[in-house]
Amino acid sequence: MAEKEKLRVELCMGSSCFARGNSGTLMSLEEFSEQNGLSDRIELEGHLCLGKCNSGPHMRIGDKEYSGITDPDAVIDLIKKALEE
Repeated sequence: MAEKEKLRVELCMGSSCFARGNSGTLMSLEEFSEQNGLSDRIELEGHLCLGKCNSGPHMRIGDKEYSGITDPDAVIDLIKKALEE
């Protein structure tokens, strides 16, 4: 059985996105990954800026981009869905 490719999750950590919620989202994602043994399936990556400051907080999950999601639980739901694909 071939090993699945890691799901790349990129969070904008620029000041606007960080203040609008990505700081909490990052902590929640790290905790979710650790508690569920997913560190081998999820690659978390922070960026100084993804250039979408006006619509932040901004993130990429795989090849999809999301803006304005401030609820970490909603982000975790998106991660779960992406892992099932």
